[in-house]
Amino acid sequence: MHDQDQEDVLKKIKLPIWGKLLKIILRDKASFIIMISCAVFLALLDALTVVLTQYALDEFITNGNYQFFDLYGIINIALAIGFGLGVWGFIYQGGKIEARVNYTLRKEAFRTLQRLPFSYYDQTPQGWIMARMTSDARRLSNIISWGLVDLIWSVLLMIFTLTILYIYHFYLALIVTIALPTMFLVTLLFRKKVLLRHRQARHFNSELTAKYSESFHGAKTSKSLVIEKDNLYDFSQVAGKMYKASVKANGLSAMYTSVLLMACYLFVAIIMYTGTIFTVNEMILIGTLYLFIRSTVSFFDPVINLSNFVSQLQQAQASAERILDLINTESKIQDRPDVVSKYGDWFHKKKENWEELKGDIEFKNVTFYYNQNEIILDQFNLKIKAGMSVALVGHTGSGKTTIVNLTSRFYEPVEGEILLDGIDYRERSISWLHEKLGYVLQSPHLFSTTIMENIRYGRLDATDEEVIAASKSIGLHPFVEKLEKQYDTNVGEGGNLLSMGQKQLISFARAILANPRILILDEATSSIDSEAEHLIQDATKSLLNGRTSLIVAHRLSTIVESDLIVMLDTGKITEMGTHEELLEKRGAYFELYKNQFMAEKSKSYDQLVSEL
Repeated sequence: MHDQDQEDVLKKIKLPIWGKLLKIILRDKASFIIMISCAVFLALLDALTVVLTQYALDEFITNGNYQFFDLYGIINIALAIGFGLGVWGFIYQGGKIEARVNYTLRKEAFRTLQRLPFSYYDQTPQGWIMARMTSDARRLSNIISWGLVDLIWSVLLMIFTLTILYIYHFYLALIVTIALPTMFLVTLLFRKKVLLRHRQARHFNSELTAKYSESFHGAKTSKSLVIEKDNLYDFSQVAGKMYKASVKANGLSAMYTSVLLMACYLFVAIIMYTGTIFTVNEMILIGTLYLFIRSTVSFFDPVINLSNFVSQLQQAQASAERILDLINTESKIQDRPDVVSKYGDWFHKKKENWEELKGDIEFKNVTFYYNQNEIILDQFNLKIKAGMSVALVGHTGSGKTTIVNLTSRFYEPVEGEILLDGIDYRERSISWLHEKLGYVLQSPHLFSTTIMENIRYGRLDATDEEVIAASKSIGLHPFVEKLEKQYDTNVGEGGNLLSMGQKQLISFARAILANPRILILDEATSSIDSEAEHLIQDATKSLLNGRTSLIVAHRLSTIVESDLIVMLDTGKITEMGTHEELLEKRGAYFELYKNQFMAEKSKSYDQLVSEL
C-alpha cells in the first residue's frame, strides 16, 4: 500500500455524519440524560475518592486527629454505594441506548430496502447490504453509546481533578497540566500509525473471509478440478499477510502503550521529586503529595480512552457513511405525491380508493435501457387484451424478461407509456399494481418456515383451508400428504430440503392463492422435471382462464395453447400469432420449434435406449 493510499484510508472525522447519528440517540432523551448524568456523577466520585484518601493520610496518620474517623467510614460506605448505583445506571442506560440505536439503524435500513426497486438489488451486492445491516449497525451503536460515555467521563474526570489540584497547590498542578499535552502528543504520533496497521490487518482478514466463503460454496468445483493444493497456497499467502500485518499492529500498539507509560511516570517522578522537597520544607503534607502522584497516574486512563474514542470514530467513519447512505437512498421508481395522497404508500395503503383491474395491457412507444449505450426496447408497441395468455419467445437478450419487469413496474420506461386498462400505470400506486400481480420466478425463493406459511405468503390473511385448496389445485397436495408433518414440514433454508420441482409447485400455489388479475410466469417450468411440469400445465389451464397472463417460455411445448405468441429478437417483435399461425408462416418460430422438438425427441430416444 502506497503512502498516498495510506493517507486516503485515514479519513478525517466528518461531524455532520455523527451529528445525524446523535439525533437518533436524542430520540430517547430521557435515557441519554440519565446516562450522561451517571457519567458526570462517576467522574466526580473518582475525583473525590483521591481527596478523601489525601484527607485520611494528613489527618489520621500525619496529624493523628481521629475526630472524624467514624464519619470517614460512613462517607466511604456512601461512596461505595454511589459507585454501585452510578455504574449500574450508566451501564443500563448505555446498553439501552446501544440497543435503541442498533434497532433504529436496522429498522430504517430495512424499511428503505422494502421500497427500493429491482434495479437497486441488481446493482448492489448482497454482501454489501448484509454488512450494513449487521456489522456496521452494531459497530456504530456500540461506539455511539459506550464511546460517548467514555468521552464524557474522561473529559470531566480531567476537569474535576485539575480543579482540585489547583485548589491544593498551583505549582504542582501546573506540572500536571504540562503533562497532559505531552501524553496527547505521544498519542497523536502513534495512533495514526497504529490505526493504519490495524486497518491493513482487517483488510487481509476480509480477504481471508472471502477465501473461506469461496472454499465453502465452491467445494464441489474445487474437488472436480483437483485444485485443492492451489487453493491452500492462495489461502496461505493471504493468511501470511494477515499474520505479518497483525504482528506489526500489535507491536506498534505495545510500543505506544509503553512510551505513554514512560511519559506518564516521568512526570510522576518529577511530581515526586518536587513534592518531596515541598513536603520536607513543610509546604505541603504527605497526603497532598499522594494526591498529586495518584492524580498524575490517573490521567493515563482518560488519555487512553480519549485516543481510543477518536480512533474508533475514524475507523467507523466509513461504516457511518455507508449505513446512512443506505438509509437515505431514494428509490428511482417512486409514486408522485398526488398518487401517494390518493392511493397511499408502501406502508400506509388507502385501499378504499383502489380501483379494480380488468387486465388490459398496452406498451405504447416504450423505450428502455439498463445502460444508455445498450437499448433493450426501442419504440416498442404491444397490446394485450384482458384475459389473454401471451407467451414471449426469443433467444437470450431478446427482451422477454425486460417486458415482464416493466409490466410489473420493477422498472419504468425511459420513454413512452405502459397502460393498464387504458391508464398510464404511473397514475396509480406501485403497491396497487403489485397486489394485482402474481409472479412465478424461474428460481423460486422459499422462506425458512413451513410449507403452509410459504404458500400463505401469497395472501397473508388466507385460512388453512384456502392454502390447502390452492395446493390441491396445483397438484401439490398428494406430495404434502406423504410427509410426516404434512403442511407443518419445514422447508429448510431457501427450501433446500425440497427438490426444485417441489419448490416451484409451492411458489405456484402461492401465486394461485393471491388470485391475481395479471399472472406472470418467468420461465417457471424450465428448471423442473417433466412430471412436475405436467402437474403445473394441468392446473394452469383453469387458472389462466379469465386472467391476463405473460409467459416467458423456455420450452415451447408449454405455450402451444397460448392465445398469442410473441417472437422477439433484440427488443423487436419479429413474429406474432397463435402456435398454428406461426407454424404456417414457417419463419423463425417454426425453425426454433422444429429444432427444439427434434432435440427433445432425440433425448427421449436416447433415454429409452439406455433403459433397455
